[in-house]
Amino acid sequence: MPETLDILIQPVAQSRIEEVDFQNLVFGRTFSDHMFIAEYDQGQWQDLRIVPYGKIGLDPALMALHYGQSIFEGMKAFRTDEGKTVLFRPEKNWARMNKSARRMCMPELPEEVFMGGIKQLIQMDQAWIPTQEGSSLYIRPFMFASDEYIGMRPSEKYLFVVFTCPVAAYYANPVRVKIESHFVRAAEGGIGAAKTAGNYAASMYPAQLAQKAGYDQLVWTDAKTHEFVEESGTMNLGFVINGNFITPPTGDTILDGITRMSVLQLAKDFGLGVEERRVSVKEIIQAHQNGHLEEAFGIGTAATISPVQCIGYEGQDYELAPLTEQSFGMRAKKYLTDLCKGRVKDNHKWMTEVA
Repeated sequence: MPETLDILIQPVAQSRIEEVDFQNLVFGRTFSDHMFIAEYDQGQWQDLRIVPYGKIGLDPALMALHYGQSIFEGMKAFRTDEGKTVLFRPEKNWARMNKSARRMCMPELPEEVFMGGIKQLIQMDQAWIPTQEGSSLYIRPFMFASDEYIGMRPSEKYLFVVFTCPVAAYYANPVRVKIESHFVRAAEGGIGAAKTAGNYAASMYPAQLAQKAGYDQLVWTDAKTHEFVEESGTMNLGFVINGNFITPPTGDTILDGITRMSVLQLAKDFGLGVEERRVSVKEIIQAHQNGHLEEAFGIGTAATISPVQCIGYEGQDYELAPLTEQSFGMRAKKYLTDLCKGRVKDNHKWMTEVA
């Protein structure tokens, strides 16, 4: 790729922003004016462009539809109190997307295409970044096989697209989760560590059953024994037991969450004991019964930090006390919110300004 990124710009004739009620945003339903597109063909990324947000024409023989080569990321842009536009750890999203690409036999994205395209897109649609507390501009980069061919092999062509949407909080209230002890989302040696569409498709049926039973999310357990907690449907998981922050280690079956790695660092900063290890279902239930389970929460880009209100397991619900302002989960959430709004010092250099 050339040192100077050459992006063709086609702005909208008329912005749709006046139609948006920023006081009542529904997550993932409102989309900004533009999207960034890059095409991969004959071994290189080309035809980089920013165009009005709209439909993408697809051929019935599109390989992504038949063989599932599709990966994505989730990121956020924020407006600081001083009016600056910032991204939270975008280089980690770029690295993770390329990790997913390698696992799914897809081409890696050069940093200048990923970062340059996103920054240019955010610059054009800065007005779409909501300023309400707890809101942000969600960024969805994704890539899919675009060859038109019916045959079992990796595609030779790919489309990389980025669009954005202003969002409020993903979970407005603490969540009720159910520990899954029958269905499997990911197994060792599989693609559970890749942020690929198929992982989420595999989780939908059991998640639907859990929702019908009154839960918001599943807690997935290991595929072999169902003894160990792994992650939730849209979040990594964290627990505070006897003053220690504990979270399952990432690997073949657990996504390497960027918010998760940040919360791990904050636990160290705040002086908690930190244990990145396997956590058994039995340990969680016993800790709850003994009064040692002080906190349980989900951790993710969309969810940020979502307190767990109830854990369902084998027909019994284990209710948890609400997190207080002094709890680690709420302190970490407040720190991350304040960091993204420019209210606290960025000690770890996590924020990237979009000029």
